[in-house]
Amino acid sequence: MAFEDIKGKSVPQTTFKLLKEGSLVEQSYDEIFNGKRVVIFALPGAYTPTCSSTHLPRYNELSKVIKKQGIDDIYVLSVNDPFVMNAWAKDQSAENIKTIADGNGDFSKGLGLLVDKTDLGFGKRSWRYSMVVNNGVVEKAFLEPDKPGDPFEVSDADTMLKYLNPEAHAPKSVTIFSRPGCPHCLRAKEIFTEKDINFNEIVLGRDTNNSSLFAITGQTKVPQIFIDGKHIGGREDLEKHYDIK
Repeated sequence: MAFEDIKGKSVPQTTFKLLKEGSLVEQSYDEIFNGKRVVIFALPGAYTPTCSSTHLPRYNELSKVIKKQGIDDIYVLSVNDPFVMNAWAKDQSAENIKTIADGNGDFSKGLGLLVDKTDLGFGKRSWRYSMVVNNGVVEKAFLEPDKPGDPFEVSDADTMLKYLNPEAHAPKSVTIFSRPGCPHCLRAKEIFTEKDINFNEIVLGRDTNNSSLFAITGQTKVPQIFIDGKHIGGREDLEKHYDIK
């Protein structure tokens, strides 16, 4: 099927359901769109591979710099129920992204982006896309090309950031190997928090083990810190990296 360019189109005035403090409440059109400029990225389903490994995590990583470009909120939308969307966001530690559960597919259908994925056992789902919505009107949309499968070429967070501001720089990619109760790990995380730098934490005993830590870093102690793929070392090395006395 061919998708129409939705630029300039008013988004459907749909009321969604949101899970709040264990109960379902209404998430109104006005709450999301009225007087706001927001980014929405949509995907076929929570917990699916590309959505969980790349699409959502990268928007979460770039959320702060995206919001600095005149964006009020960033939403992830899927034709899933609010319980699934809430659990997925928590599982992904996507604290910087809000969810839209288009459970009945009304919003996606209104945009002409509800597609049939019954061959996968999914039923009706949203096509993958991203868009900027300014006061309820689509300012810019990045629709994935009409190809078999689940193309992921233009709706990514980096493409969105480039549209919002070609001169904006993506933050550095930071990963910390840590262990529960480690004071040096805590201090390393505090340094990144003080500098307003997001980081990905890999916890020994939960996400990996000592053998993997040694295989990757050649070290057995934590924290072990990587910035943009470069092994910085431990807490003292991090302090030297940022010239912290």
